[in-house]
Amino acid sequence: MDILEDTISAIATALGVGSIGVIRLSGPDSLAITDKLFTGREKPGKDTARKLCYGHILDEKGQVVDEVLAVYMPGPHSYTGEDVCEIQCHGGRQALQEILALTYKAGARPAEPGEFTKRAFLNGRLDLAEAESVMDIINARSKRALVAANRGHEGGLSRKVKDLRTKLRDLVVQLEAVIDYPEEDIEDVTYDKAIAVLTEGRDAVEKLVRQGSTGRILREGLRTAIVGRPNVGKSSLLNSLLQADRAIVSNIPGTTRDVIEEQMTINGIPLVLTDTAGLRDTEDYVEKIGVERSKAALEDAQLALVVLDGSQPLGEEDKALLDSLQDRPKLILVNKADLPVAIDTKALEDAYGKKNVIVLSVKTGEGMDQVAAWLQEFVYGEGSDSESGSMTQNARQQRLLEKALQSVDDALKGAQAHLPYDCLTIDLTEALHDLGEITGEDVPDEIIDEIFAQFCVGK
Repeated sequence: MDILEDTISAIATALGVGSIGVIRLSGPDSLAITDKLFTGREKPGKDTARKLCYGHILDEKGQVVDEVLAVYMPGPHSYTGEDVCEIQCHGGRQALQEILALTYKAGARPAEPGEFTKRAFLNGRLDLAEAESVMDIINARSKRALVAANRGHEGGLSRKVKDLRTKLRDLVVQLEAVIDYPEEDIEDVTYDKAIAVLTEGRDAVEKLVRQGSTGRILREGLRTAIVGRPNVGKSSLLNSLLQADRAIVSNIPGTTRDVIEEQMTINGIPLVLTDTAGLRDTEDYVEKIGVERSKAALEDAQLALVVLDGSQPLGEEDKALLDSLQDRPKLILVNKADLPVAIDTKALEDAYGKKNVIVLSVKTGEGMDQVAAWLQEFVYGEGSDSESGSMTQNARQQRLLEKALQSVDDALKGAQAHLPYDCLTIDLTEALHDLGEITGEDVPDEIIDEIFAQFCVGK
């Protein structure tokens, strides 16, 4: 049976005890199935479309299962683009399960994970990038993540990709016309024109690729490791950022012997913070295990917050740590500014950049605002507007954009070298395919199935 010719049903709200639960039906028989189960003075139908109707759901014996509100939303102006009915009942598990079972007996089948959104895609209500943003809205971990996800759901990324794809396709058509009809002496396309279109296209894709790292951070959180030698204030920094006594703080070196991970949001940026054991050579067996775990956490981190004790000169352990992080993104935090400064901050600024060294006191809170401002610039870029623009939201889209960027760049280099036009069209065709996979215009069925299988049932 074709996926669009049957009617599906599922619980659309989270399972468990709640004030309201929703059963959603979609497909040609959704209204007929609801009509079999629902009784009330006014029933869902064409005359009451998009209007909540009060009544009850009855079982096969005519006994009341629950007091409900029901609504009929005819296609194509519904979430899935098909006829949709929703039944709102009390949020108890038993009521929901009994009503759901009745919809199955009346002719619906259980919906697969993500099948409602999949039908919205197959019916042309959403393109693939917009559909994927639905899960980003559900999983948003900060206000800015929600803004970015809604931007994707409203077609922010899709519009840019489709516009870019149109310009590249037009160039391919013109190049192929020259290839197919050389005797016509078509002069509309020159290498200079191709270079101009490809340069603009490469810059556009490159910008989307850069924004992709921001989108991933908003989606998954910035994995941040707090590192330093023992007793420099790493755990105090964690507690200060969290505004809670999460880690044990003492003046005894080696207090933290394991990795502590916490999640928080700073200026709308979700962080996955890891407080690590002090990095040093030790003979203590337990502390040694903690140091090894800390090194593994640091390797996995996208950013290192390097904490130094500003009341002491830079030690050999500090230098070794900084050397090991030479090619890694890092922010150097010179702690204990409330004490006389003994560390050479000027040398640190000369070596790592003035803006990447912040003098602070975790104890008094001095400098903590600078940390938040630095993180915002690190995620969004200097002078960027975090509330505007499109951001790719997942690894699939990012990978396809990176592949498209490579293909467009190859085509540009070919045009600059005056390679035959058919060489350019080969690279451009690859780019068009990759961009089409983002929006779903050119994507294999197995990829579509894989994407929607990650959705929850009922969405």
